[in-house]
Amino acid sequence: MATIATYPAEASGGAIRRATTSEPRWVRVLVICVSISFLTLFIFLPLVAVFVEAILPKGLGGYFETFRDPTAMAAIKLTLLTAAIAVPLNLVFGLAASWCLAKFNFAGKSVLLALIDLPIAVSPVISGLIYVLLFGLHGWLGPWLKAHDIDVIFAVPGIVLATVFVTFPYVARELIPLMQEQGIDEEQAAVSLGANGWQVFWNVTLPNVKWALLHGVILCNARAMGEFGAVSVVSGHIRGRTTTIPLYVEILYNEYNYVAAFSMASLLSLLALVTLVLKTIVERKTRATHSPPAEGGAVPSPQSPAPNHEHHRPKHHEAFR
Repeated sequence: MATIATYPAEASGGAIRRATTSEPRWVRVLVICVSISFLTLFIFLPLVAVFVEAILPKGLGGYFETFRDPTAMAAIKLTLLTAAIAVPLNLVFGLAASWCLAKFNFAGKSVLLALIDLPIAVSPVISGLIYVLLFGLHGWLGPWLKAHDIDVIFAVPGIVLATVFVTFPYVARELIPLMQEQGIDEEQAAVSLGANGWQVFWNVTLPNVKWALLHGVILCNARAMGEFGAVSVVSGHIRGRTTTIPLYVEILYNEYNYVAAFSMASLLSLLALVTLVLKTIVERKTRATHSPPAEGGAVPSPQSPAPNHEHHRPKHHEAFR
């Protein structure tokens, strides 16, 4: 029977390093300069400009004065409220969808997987129009909602629905590849030790994907707070009631109130920087959790004896014994 040879990680890493260092020095310098120039021009300078335009014209006093406005505080509270509702909903959906798609085979699996990617492929403005068509006054459900005095469009529920739609792929898309790679061996071992479904989920599945789950939640939260297109369609731009931070920035800018507009934009930029830091920390934790054995450790090979599974049983399986 044919066997697949395994090679130490150092060998592949050395081959990559040799392939990289074989390039002429000027090629490497050119690539680095182009990358740095691109990042400086399109990311660093605009980010600096936001804070410069927010602080320099009127100083720190004028900067913080923006946030004392009740309309600005209402926009901040609505943004936080929308994220606080949308992110947990997407967390539950992402876990359920990824577990279903990665651990089971069923008819329509590819269709469900394609539907998860739909919000990424569809323009956010189109998704907002879809909700207007469904819940608007002249939409399919609009007359019934009006008769029961339920406001969805131009109200907070419509903003939440639009945000949930555009953000629900992020958690699922982080978990599905990892769960597919992990397979179902540990779950089957837990079941063989007498665990029920909830015990398998809480003690086996969830600990194995906790860092990827947190990474997806961070991305989902960042998109929820910064969403503009879909929310703009369903909100109605009612000051103090249905304006999130991105919508309020647009309103201020259109009114030529540049200092206030850039001050609110700087708040979103700070949220983006915090998200980036958290994302980097979680990625490092993820790599540390799923990293290969350290140098000097035994590398499995076809000739090596089978490991003693009794001594290498995952610790969380002991809970089911």
